[in-house]
Amino acid sequence: MNTRTMKKLIPGVCAVLLGAAASAQSNPQNSAANPYVGSVQAVAYTAEPKALSLDDAIKLGIENNLALTLAREQQKTADAEKLELVNVLLPDLTLHGETGVHQFNLEALGFHPSLLPEFLPLLPKGTNLSSLHLITKVDTTIGQVNFSQALFNWAGYDVWRAAQAFQKAAYYNAQSSRGLVVLNVGNTYLQALAARAQAEYARALEKTDETVFNQAHEEHVAGTAANLDELRARVQLQSQQQVVIEAENNFEKAKIALNREIGLQPEQAIVLTDSAPYAELHPMDLVDARMEAYASRQDYQALKQELIVAERERKATTHERYPTLTFGGNWGVTGISGGVYHETFAAVGTLSIPIFKEAEFRGDRDVAEAQLEEIQSRLGDLKQKIDAQLRDSLLDLETATETVSVAKSNVELATTALDQTQQRFAAGVADNLPVAEAQSTLAAAETQYVNSVYELNEARLGLARNLGIIDTQYRVFLQGGNPPEVKSDKAAGEPKVEK
Repeated sequence: MNTRTMKKLIPGVCAVLLGAAASAQSNPQNSAANPYVGSVQAVAYTAEPKALSLDDAIKLGIENNLALTLAREQQKTADAEKLELVNVLLPDLTLHGETGVHQFNLEALGFHPSLLPEFLPLLPKGTNLSSLHLITKVDTTIGQVNFSQALFNWAGYDVWRAAQAFQKAAYYNAQSSRGLVVLNVGNTYLQALAARAQAEYARALEKTDETVFNQAHEEHVAGTAANLDELRARVQLQSQQQVVIEAENNFEKAKIALNREIGLQPEQAIVLTDSAPYAELHPMDLVDARMEAYASRQDYQALKQELIVAERERKATTHERYPTLTFGGNWGVTGISGGVYHETFAAVGTLSIPIFKEAEFRGDRDVAEAQLEEIQSRLGDLKQKIDAQLRDSLLDLETATETVSVAKSNVELATTALDQTQQRFAAGVADNLPVAEAQSTLAAAETQYVNSVYELNEARLGLARNLGIIDTQYRVFLQGGNPPEVKSDKAAGEPKVEK
């Protein structure tokens, strides 16, 4: 494999990595084309419900999620490409053997019959020249060991170093996919918890509506309440029963979606053992968040490695003008099959100096510089994107925290209002219309509270994802406490790009 072939291998696989990186940063919801909502190696079905914590779900997602499986395969491809590239610089040792019958036309090779008398002194005495044939057959056998080694190939060494950076880029892209798997599985688990909470609240209100209906029915039978109160209570009860049916359906669908992402069979019954977490999270300022993201974001690290690849390929386009020095040789035996064999060997050093390839070299340079400028532009854009994502996440987290506090207060007030209206209805001071209105208010408040808690936890996971530490620190962000210390020194600023 020559140096030019080596340079052609990396851009093709880089295109694969760019597609993986783009897929890792996108997250279309409920899309059959999104590998993050699929899985492979499904876990065997069990008749008993499977207890599933958030940690269990994320572990299964990392093992079975389709997107991460594809990212691992792309990483293997990068490793394989690196092995192909190294052959240009490594020594090559081959064994060669052959045996066969060869027919030669000596006259065609220059042995004219008039020259035969000149060879008579070299032949055994008594040799009859008329018995010599100019067309002869020879059975020969050859066996030899061949060796070759590139002693100096600067451009090849540049491309080899580019392949090393390329392999690191593939690793970081796989890690980025891992982080998004944790984010998706975590959000889906939290969605299932929110759906379960909605179902539980709906069933609790259904029991309250059933109590109010029974009371209205008894008062109507006793003649102390109008039929309208009973009808109103029945409508409220049946409306709440519809809400319960829909909430339970949403909960079951949320569990199916979770099963799909983590490799469980769709029909596998699961029991969510965790509750929706809610705790105060120590705030993080934008400077610390930016430092952490630059140190930990896998997509940022991958793009930096791609920049190194492009820089080393550009250097290779300069160094391919330099001479290359190779050594080659062989040792073996050659002779008539079954007869006398003679030792043969060769030792050859080759110095190659490109002279009339300036157009090709300039084309290679222009392509490499264009690729380098493209990656530099993408890296600058990614820095701006990281800053915008962090600002969005911090704003979402602040807003969601305040929303949860207000929603919790609304639930408490609505619960108190419903209790007081129920007491007034039981005492006969008022009909059950205020009770129905209070129940609707409480249902709306509970729904808002559940949604706000989910949005808060989603914002926390989103911040951890944008910091690049979700796969190791998701529990810290969900359960509160101090975020981890930043990995880079504040005084050092943004980490420098490796050259």
